[in-house]
Amino acid sequence: MNLKPLRWSGLTALFALLALAAPLRAAIPPAEDLLPADTFFVLTAPDCGALRYAASQSPKWLLWNDPAMKPFHDRFMAKWSEQFTGPLEQDLGVSLADYFDLLQGQLTFAVTRNGWDGQDDKQFPGVLLLLDTKDQSGLLKTNLDLLRKKWMDAGKPIRSESIHGLPFSVVPLSSNDIPPTLVGLLPGSQPVQELGRETKPPRKSEMVIGQYQSLLIVGNSVKAVEPVVSRLTGGSIPCLADNTIFTADQAAHFRNSPIYYSWLNARALCNVIAQIPPAEPNPRAPTLFPPIQPAAILNAAGLMGLKSICLSCNESHAGTLVTLFLSVPEAERHGIFKMIATPQRDANPPAFVPADAVKFWRWRLDSQNIWAELQKTLGGISPNSVGTLNGFIDMANSLAQQKDASFDIRKNLIGNLGDDWMSYEKEPGGTSLPELSQSHGIFLFAAANPDQTILALKTAAALSAAQETAPAPRDFMGHTIHTVAWRPQPSPTGGTVQGYFYCSICNGYVAISPDVALLEEYLRSAGKPPRPLSGIPGLADALQQVGGAGNGLFGYEDQRAVMRTTFAGLKQSANPAGLGQQMVPFLPRATTDWIDFSLLPDYEQVAKYFYLKVFTGATTPDGITFRGFTPRPPQLN
Repeated sequence: MNLKPLRWSGLTALFALLALAAPLRAAIPPAEDLLPADTFFVLTAPDCGALRYAASQSPKWLLWNDPAMKPFHDRFMAKWSEQFTGPLEQDLGVSLADYFDLLQGQLTFAVTRNGWDGQDDKQFPGVLLLLDTKDQSGLLKTNLDLLRKKWMDAGKPIRSESIHGLPFSVVPLSSNDIPPTLVGLLPGSQPVQELGRETKPPRKSEMVIGQYQSLLIVGNSVKAVEPVVSRLTGGSIPCLADNTIFTADQAAHFRNSPIYYSWLNARALCNVIAQIPPAEPNPRAPTLFPPIQPAAILNAAGLMGLKSICLSCNESHAGTLVTLFLSVPEAERHGIFKMIATPQRDANPPAFVPADAVKFWRWRLDSQNIWAELQKTLGGISPNSVGTLNGFIDMANSLAQQKDASFDIRKNLIGNLGDDWMSYEKEPGGTSLPELSQSHGIFLFAAANPDQTILALKTAAALSAAQETAPAPRDFMGHTIHTVAWRPQPSPTGGTVQGYFYCSICNGYVAISPDVALLEEYLRSAGKPPRPLSGIPGLADALQQVGGAGNGLFGYEDQRAVMRTTFAGLKQSANPAGLGQQMVPFLPRATTDWIDFSLLPDYEQVAKYFYLKVFTGATTPDGITFRGFTPRPPQLN
């Protein structure tokens, strides 16, 4: 028998197994197997390649690179390069493109307890950044060597540390180390000197940076980095995967390969914060308000019952699903979480909500439960706060009873509130900037005695604005419309005008709107229902992705209509620092000249990138879940 073919087959199989085993041995473990068990917070993208691909296929990224956006895009990128990336590269002495090429595997940011107990000023949480560069380990080493040389040439007192046999560089940091390019973009702050007390010197900080195979490791102290290096070099100290709270959350919420997720060990963090002592009274700067123990605030607010917070983002061909889970068991639920917890009740849009509504939400909150829990929460934080609240209510009652001796806010207003709250908006009635900025929405809520509730609203409003100028109630198709004077509002032509809101009763709800035409339209729906929002194309399919609208909270937004209004408003803004800056307030002031909204294309040229989005909430014995889903626009499929 010829054994040579078998021998060659065996050798081939052996070499194949060895070839496969080599990269498996070199693979960097996931974040949960590297981070210490005392991790407070982790934000990780398990695979930067998958994240980049998902981003490149997203409607927003496709919009950004659409030819119609080229004038706007090119101006922004030119300013970005001229005023940010170019100067920053000069400040740092590096090429940012070389570092972007390192984003290959997992990218993880984490905060660990690191011995912090909330009382010792010398102990502070650990901060970690981990990046797996995969096959770019050579480039990583080159970049780290160049960075170290630059620091040495600049005279920085760098020291070398060996952590479990791996070399690390330790660099002291100060505010002077912030690149000048970034200083202009960061919000400034002034040191505060409290009368009668010495200003504490700023805490010394440092950066610890090193490499293990393809993994970049950066931390704010040797102590923070040590557990990660120990795990990499064969140590068996407990890791995040050994934390029972994390493993339960991972199995329930991170099992479907999210493109990124974050996790907060709220229980551990709150336990430490609760130990922080309140500031000692300063006899040279007395205050009327006694110091409040952090533990009292956390307990009263219900935060001590919160175990963890999970956030995950999943991408599919159908769209983007974002899930937020608050792990707060029913037995430990009070304060904020008892207020927002909702039973499984219908939150679908009622038939009177029109199909042309651009925004809608409905939340089946129990108002009486919220009021009772609010008083308990305030009393737990400070017993005096309940007395202050009741004193304010009594004062309001006293003023109102001068006109109506039977008026009582607790009975006529608060006691009448039900368990059904909703609102919807429609597109603005015009195209000018003043018209685009006007509210075109209506707010509705259930009330046990709607007529009594409206009278209570009018009485309460009289405490802040005289009602003598308000028109008398009028009849409209069998419904009474009440006009309530409110604070003066900005006038489209400058100055201010008397503000009013209008309220009526229909379909079992108290309806309130600053737009009387919209209120009248709602009242007409009682006799002639409009085409309902619940029947619009795409909504039923989107709802399936978030578990339906039968769990007490549902919201909807027609992004096509909302962005049409947004584009119109931005294009009409006279300059980047006008209305445009108000509509995107998150942009640093230093970047206002990067953006010229007049260069935006006509909305219809890019309308295909927008569709709709929905969100829901559900409460179970384990916690409270919020889900948001944005379907992929049909035109992009």
